[in-house]
Amino acid sequence: MSDTPVIDLLRLPNFGDLPLPSYKSTGAAGMDIHAATDADVTVAAGGRATIPTGLAMAIPAGFEVQIRPRSGLAAKYGVTIANAPGTIDSDYRGEIQIILLNLGDTDFTVFRGMRVAQMVVAPVIQSEFRLSGSLNETGRGAGGFGSTGV
Repeated sequence: MSDTPVIDLLRLPNFGDLPLPSYKSTGAAGMDIHAATDADVTVAAGGRATIPTGLAMAIPAGFEVQIRPRSGLAAKYGVTIANAPGTIDSDYRGEIQIILLNLGDTDFTVFRGMRVAQMVVAPVIQSEFRLSGSLNETGRGAGGFGSTGV
C-alpha cells in the first residue's frame, strides 16, 4: 500500500533483545509496545510511573503516533495511560516513554518485556484559526456534558 507511512525506529541501549512493536492480529489498529526497564517497577495503587521503551522513532510529517492503554491491563488491574491518548509528534526524537496510571486498589508491578501500551499511527491535519464575532447556529448550541442524553 503506497500510503502506508514508514517509521524509522532506533533501538536505544536499554532496548536489548525486546521484540519490536507489532500488530497481534490482521485487523489490529494498535501495535503492542514493551517495557524496557532494568528492574521491576511498582506502580502504587493511585500512583503513576514513567516506563521506558528503549525506542526512539522518526515519524513522517503529517502523522503522529498515539499511545493508548491496553484494555486487558485496564480491565484486570485498573492500569491505564495517564495522558491517554498520548501523542508523539513527528518532530520528537527522544525515547518513547509510557506514563502508566494505576487506578486499581492494589500495587501493580511492571516487569521487563511486559506489553504496557499500544501505539496507533494516525494522520494529522494542522488547522488555521481565525477570530470571529459569532459562530454559526446548530441544534445543540452550547449544550454540553450530557445535554444530548445518556
